[in-house]
Amino acid sequence: MKTFLSTTGKGIARAFCGPDGRWSVEKAVEDQEVTCLAADPLRPGMIFAGTRTAGVLSSIDGGQSWTPAGLAGQTIKAIAASPHVPGVLFAGTKPACLFRSLDDGLHWEELSSFRRIFSRSFWFSPAETPFSAYVQGIALSPVDPAVILVGIEAGAVVRSVDGGTTWQDHRHGALRDCHSITFHASKGDWAYEGGGSGAGAAISRDGGNTWKQPKAGLDRHYGWACAADPQDPAICYVSLSPSPFKAHNDGNAQAYIYRSTEGGGWEKLGGGLPQPLDHMPYALLTHINEPGCVYAGLSNGDVWLSADRGDTWEQLPFHLPGIHRQMILV
Repeated sequence: MKTFLSTTGKGIARAFCGPDGRWSVEKAVEDQEVTCLAADPLRPGMIFAGTRTAGVLSSIDGGQSWTPAGLAGQTIKAIAASPHVPGVLFAGTKPACLFRSLDDGLHWEELSSFRRIFSRSFWFSPAETPFSAYVQGIALSPVDPAVILVGIEAGAVVRSVDGGTTWQDHRHGALRDCHSITFHASKGDWAYEGGGSGAGAAISRDGGNTWKQPKAGLDRHYGWACAADPQDPAICYVSLSPSPFKAHNDGNAQAYIYRSTEGGGWEKLGGGLPQPLDHMPYALLTHINEPGCVYAGLSNGDVWLSADRGDTWEQLPFHLPGIHRQMILV
């Protein structure tokens, strides 16, 4: 059963397709401001959510029911589950700190070395009061459990090669205003970032150590979501708007989804998508079991699917209450 979960600003919405092929939409969490979501890649149906005041929540049934999973009182802005060891979680907060759990959130420890990154004294985010920077994205290597990338809004993309014991400061070429960061599903050399600085998109081919910002074909530079084809790491996608004011002004985002391929620049995708998109694509999703497929989740709750790597698109027959910064597919 295919299930989409989205943060709505006031909770979690859940859309699922039943055995009869019909879609249903329900509110899974209504009493918490949910900020981020992560699916456990090792255990189907296991989901984690970060909240503004209640710490981490967990679900073992695909998001139907939720229980507290630690860090109560912390503002969780990013969360990730290990693709190597069941039960290992990382959570990033506002202000920018990083925590790790080895037991599904029963116990947490702060990775104190994260506070000693030299550039953090320059991190600053104008996005939310009290204007302190925060961890916006956590990416865990699919091949090396010791490699972790963390994106800060705004300030840096930092990297650990020893599981979080020590940290390399901002990586050359990465976007300092990180909005999303991810590894390829199986190729650990490839990583991708969408952000609000520079070209709006950055790509790494050495496990996040160095980055490039290809600009050819881009006529917008405020990036948010990024994703890559699970079969071909050279095929990647990014959503871009002209500015943060447009992107977050629902109904006038003036956004497009772009695709990059090996040896080429960025290509603006149409094929049935509105041109431009009035609602920001806060989510771009691919799945390792669906090569060639890419999903786009818009701020107004619409979800679009391309089964041919972005050449043509169709809108899925359900409507979420909203997609407020993030959506996952489980």
